[in-house]
Amino acid sequence: MKVLITGGAGFIGSHLAEEHLKRGDEVYIIDDLSTGSMENIERVKGLPSFHYYLDSVTNHHLIAELVDLCDVVYHLAAAVGVKLIVESPVRTIETNIRGTEVVLHHAAKKRKRVLITSTSEVYGKRDRVPFQEDDDLVMGATNKGRWSYACSKAIDEFLAIAYWKEKKVPTVIARLFNTVGPRQTGRYGMVIPNFVRQALTGEDITVYGDGSQSRCFTHVSDVVWALMRLVEHPKAVGEVYNIGSDREVTILQLAERIKSLTGSDSEIVFLPYEQAYEEGFEDMLRRVPDTLKIHRLIDYQPTFDLDEILGSVIDYQRSKLATKFGAPAPTSFQV
Repeated sequence: MKVLITGGAGFIGSHLAEEHLKRGDEVYIIDDLSTGSMENIERVKGLPSFHYYLDSVTNHHLIAELVDLCDVVYHLAAAVGVKLIVESPVRTIETNIRGTEVVLHHAAKKRKRVLITSTSEVYGKRDRVPFQEDDDLVMGATNKGRWSYACSKAIDEFLAIAYWKEKKVPTVIARLFNTVGPRQTGRYGMVIPNFVRQALTGEDITVYGDGSQSRCFTHVSDVVWALMRLVEHPKAVGEVYNIGSDREVTILQLAERIKSLTGSDSEIVFLPYEQAYEEGFEDMLRRVPDTLKIHRLIDYQPTFDLDEILGSVIDYQRSKLATKFGAPAPTSFQV
């Protein structure tokens, strides 16, 4: 099979590319490196079955060519991370909506199958958990920058479903809940990479708010497994699926666990949201997915517990620090 992954040099995209290569598929990726990295694809970029293009997903001519070449499309290219979303709302909205429009437009010509990755953020300010795929969405005010991301991804979902209903483009929507693992950067506010880096380097571990907000974390390997099965399942077309874990942990508990696992002497400190992001910033107290729908379809069930997830990130960041200070880094990749 020939596979196109937009945002393929990103954290999730690069893991997805590797899994398809291991399966013997031919993989094409496009990434503008705004949040992705060449380092993420370093181990595979020399393989004859891997092709990469450094360009924007809004490049109509290139996307038309790549979509035509491939059997399925994973559309992962998007603005990511709360910090980036708050600081660059124009970029967030334009990247998410325009990119999805371009991909779906060209997929429609030959009805290529497209999987759109969405986000738990679309549930907005909803406070009843667990979140089910057909729940009403509760958006915040338009003058609160963080909700621009949620709204743009909800529009992506509306577009994908509209293309299925009107133009018979086989689309699938995956709402991801806090995916974590090696290669994820804390550059745009991702909590676990930031906490791990702070713990390993002896910096203060910075908890935003009072730390009582809770999240459910899922290892990238479990997410990739689910994406690959969703994109191929005939009954997934035209549907929305949560992908995540229902095992909650508060952010303060997370900081304490990372401090313990790393043996760090770092102090845990608290920073008001207004200092971390913007005046009047609103957060979701809990974010818990209902995964019954995807479990029934593909027998999805997360296999990594929290300590295993944290251990994978700690090992990755330790190896990065070792490389930075002179130790060799592994570069081989076996297909």
